[in-house]
Amino acid sequence: MQFLEKDVFALGMGCWPIGGAMYASDGQSLGYSNSNDKESIKAIHAALECGIRVFDTAPAYGAGHSERLLGEGLKDHPDALVITKIGIAIDEENKVLTGPEVDPATVLPAIDRCLTRLQRDSIDLLLLHQNDLSVVQADALFDEMDKARHLGKIRAYGWSTDFTESASAVCGRDGLVAIEHAMHVLMDAPQMQSVISQNNMHALIRSPLAMGLLTGKYGSGTTLPAGDIRATNQSWVKYYVDGKPNSLYIERFNMIRELLQSDGRSAVQGALSWLWAKNPINIPIPGARTVEQIRELAEALEFGALSDNVMQEIDRLVGAEMISDGRSAR
Repeated sequence: MQFLEKDVFALGMGCWPIGGAMYASDGQSLGYSNSNDKESIKAIHAALECGIRVFDTAPAYGAGHSERLLGEGLKDHPDALVITKIGIAIDEENKVLTGPEVDPATVLPAIDRCLTRLQRDSIDLLLLHQNDLSVVQADALFDEMDKARHLGKIRAYGWSTDFTESASAVCGRDGLVAIEHAMHVLMDAPQMQSVISQNNMHALIRSPLAMGLLTGKYGSGTTLPAGDIRATNQSWVKYYVDGKPNSLYIERFNMIRELLQSDGRSAVQGALSWLWAKNPINIPIPGARTVEQIRELAEALEFGALSDNVMQEIDRLVGAEMISDGRSAR
């Protein structure tokens, strides 16, 4: 069930950070800080120039704004592969995420709205954006996605979930080709990886840099802006506490930082190389919003996977302490 060509689509650009401000219905911020639309368009173009062809977005990223920016940035690039998601209702005018949208009757209208924002006739890959939805509910939504596939509105579909049993239950569906799940060098997901490999699906890896913590830019004294999602103490954001990097993760990151930087890599590049060494099917989707970030990410492709020796040493240092199958990460 190969949908993506591995040699071409080894790395993607996550487009949550370019969405800018967005809010929960209670007014709490759910967006990243410091986004700039002009820089975001430049970052999309830089990604294309660097050979990145996968772009992962969602209506929930900026309450439609990320999709609109991506549509503008890719309007002359039909060769780019666009992934978007449905399952979260938005109020685009007020930049509010209004809650789950899981009635099967909402699927086709939601797809049409995505197509309008993305300026596309078809979506390459549509994901269900409800991590812990029951399989029964998910199947009803996937039935509607099948209808959309036969209408030519989408090419294929999948699920953004960290629940191995959920992925296993739906992996036999015709048209379901990918699972997107959280995984990084401090949080392995061996069971999910096994399910994906055994069923010949694509593994899209979100949070490959632990929401920026693995970049090395943030230390114990860092405090993120109050409007940043990482400073709002969401229950599922484990990498930051009260706007500061979680000391548990920082401690473990510092133990392996030099290993990640082997052969001249940056820590970012090493974190991506760890994922490729874990499984060649992995397609990391790190979030980015600047040209500088994109270029650093793309240079990781030149390094490829970490060596066996480095992988063994990382496992020796943090393997026993690693958090597996991180179901709280989105």
